[in-house]
Amino acid sequence: MKRLIATGALLAIWGVAAYLWAPVVIPDNPLLPVGPLTAEAADEGEQPRELSIAWVGDITPGSRYGNPLDQGRAQFARMRGPLRQHDLTIGNLEGTLSVGGASKCGTDAGQCFSFQGPPENAAAFRWAGFDLLNLANNHAFDFGPDGQRQTLEALDGQRLASTGRPGQITVVRRNGVRVATVGFAPYEWASELRDLAEVRRLVRAARRRADLVLVLAHLGGEGTGAINVPAGRESLGGEDRGDTRAFAHTAIDSGADLVLGSGPHVLRGIEHYRGKLIAYSLANFAGWGNFPTGGALGLSGLLTVRLSPDGDLRGGRLVPLRLDGPGIPTPDPSRESVEVVNELGRQDFGGAALRLLPDGSF
Repeated sequence: MKRLIATGALLAIWGVAAYLWAPVVIPDNPLLPVGPLTAEAADEGEQPRELSIAWVGDITPGSRYGNPLDQGRAQFARMRGPLRQHDLTIGNLEGTLSVGGASKCGTDAGQCFSFQGPPENAAAFRWAGFDLLNLANNHAFDFGPDGQRQTLEALDGQRLASTGRPGQITVVRRNGVRVATVGFAPYEWASELRDLAEVRRLVRAARRRADLVLVLAHLGGEGTGAINVPAGRESLGGEDRGDTRAFAHTAIDSGADLVLGSGPHVLRGIEHYRGKLIAYSLANFAGWGNFPTGGALGLSGLLTVRLSPDGDLRGGRLVPLRLDGPGIPTPDPSRESVEVVNELGRQDFGGAALRLLPDGSF
């Protein structure tokens, strides 16, 4: 484990970004041409003892390096069973499901990355078991407002919920329990995570509308030099990405039941704060020829968290994964991700770290 981290710290940082079930709240915003969203009736049945929520990290739907085979299903085929076992399965969609348009990168083939997969590949997310996708990240506008509009239409066509646009609160129902999600990122096309007063306002508003509140966020630096969660602000390439810990703590202090982070492309430790969990990064989950997969960059995980309808933490598990081939998530019998998350949690949070058992459970 120590050798992995020491080696990883010497690797180059991967990539620099140059740039429905659900009733939603979306303020007027000329950047966001949004089509009609559908609403699904609440599930019937008795109040459950707990809800199982699954979260994975970054998913790129395609790029100039190629698109996943079988209309996107090849990315998820080995994880379809585990993804479909939960009441609510959420992923971070890094890129667009769109055609045409100008990439933010122009002709730059260097350190600028843009991601675009065919709109019809939205069906692969539904097939794999996803229920909701977070769009609060640095790649949601890779092909401008039209790229995002097409993405929203593609997701809506598959009855996949989304969250992350400015001021947006997405509420879905599971077994009679209302679950609100709010997505934050340090970009104009998302709710602003660097404005802690706005974080408090939105999370409190979500709290008034739902039984459970989940906060999703693009957090921190990137690459193997960003495996630790520092005190204070984080940045990348001169871009201020905010105070990661202050943001996460503010979200929970304001009423969030769970904070789920993404963006660093590597695993980070998990913090246990005021009885709630903060998963700062689960690394990359699925790509297609665009992710480095050596060393620490090849480790990933599927986090499942069981919550009571009142938000009490009941347990869960980190399923250890490794990225194979072009970036396909695969269960890892070595369980190296569990060891890494435990060690990083110990380094960063001491006694406040979530301690995973050898099989990843807690």
